Amino acid sequence: MSSQNYAPSNDRAAVVTGACGGIGKGVAARLAQDGWRVIVTDLDATDAKALAAELPGKGHMGMACNAADEVSVDTLFSAISDEYGKVDGLVTAAGILRLGPNGARTPIVEMSVEDFDDHLTVNTRGTFLCLRAYLRQWKDGARPQRGRVVTFGSVAAQLGGYRASASYIASKGAVMALTKAAAREAAGWGITVNGVAPGLIDAPMLRLSMAPGQEQAAAEAIPLGRIGTPTDVAAAISYLMSEDSAYMTGGMLDVNGGYRMQ
Repeated sequence: MSSQNYAPSNDRAAVVTGACGGIGKGVAARLAQDGWRVIVTDLDATDAKALAAELPGKGHMGMACNAADEVSVDTLFSAISDEYGKVDGLVTAAGILRLGPNGARTPIVEMSVEDFDDHLTVNTRGTFLCLRAYLRQWKDGARPQRGRVVTFGSVAAQLGGYRASASYIASKGAVMALTKAAAREAAGWGITVNGVAPGLIDAPMLRLSMAPGQEQAAAEAIPLGRIGTPTDVAAAISYLMSEDSAYMTGGMLDVNGGYRMQ
């Protein structure tokens, strides 16, 4: 990862969950280039530390965290507090997509309770736990330098999905509602809470739902004529984490090439 565009550190740190995933890596790299010290978190500590070492700039850290586990999240923020103090930013990129055989959508009538709960546990509860731990830093009345939270919704939740299952769609719809609730509660502390709703993004999660050879047909269904990239999502998150987004909260940025027109 090039450090050519790296801006000098402003001593503000941001946690990125699921940072070793396809989109998460792009987000971590972009925030590092923007001058954030990035706390890279993922299920595997070795992977997280390796990614942190590759980022441009200094002061990055890699740590293991299961975003869906309360103890793991609270332990993460406690350790971060010891190393950094309070952190100003949070990006909740951790998430899962479970599909049926051959990448097909599992119909509701065939869906197990375990499958439904699995999506809600990781995608929704994971976002809640990280949001809660982040906000608890500021409950004593202190104000962050630039409080920013970015969550992950999905175009699937906006459209009812095509290949994504109802359990995934429900989990992302809940995240989008949670984003608004958190934004209202955090506003008094000077913290903005927004989200991104990616469309078809060239990352491992998309490949799970797309059979080989379907890329061209998928691109043709998008007005801009191409599948998105992690860099496209990272650019939107860069804006939401910046000073320029100071008057935006409770919003959801569509990053989908026009796939869902308002």
